[in-house]
Amino acid sequence: MDGRYDYEREAEFFAALGHPARLRILESVAGHAGGGCCACEIEPEIGLDQSTISRHLLTLKRAGILTSRKDGVRVIYELADERVLELLRLASEVIAASVRGQLETLKARGRS
Repeated sequence: MDGRYDYEREAEFFAALGHPARLRILESVAGHAGGGCCACEIEPEIGLDQSTISRHLLTLKRAGILTSRKDGVRVIYELADERVLELLRLASEVIAASVRGQLETLKARGRS
């Protein structure tokens, strides 16, 4: 990189977070403390077939959000950086504040 900000990499990172199934997968992976988990453990938790989960896991891995390692025949996925959970928490707070603001606006319009 030549000193310019890498907007493409950041866009790829946020795009990887831009699907409800991938957010659910991250929640599932984060819930398996310590040793991570394999796709076969995520499947029953979120109700998607394993091939769909595998595609989403690959997207998250390519974006640098997840890492993987082999454990025998299983591939174990883990968060690459726990700070992604903080990012998701902050996003939830921003969304909640926005919804509250919209509700207040609607209430104020109803009173006028």
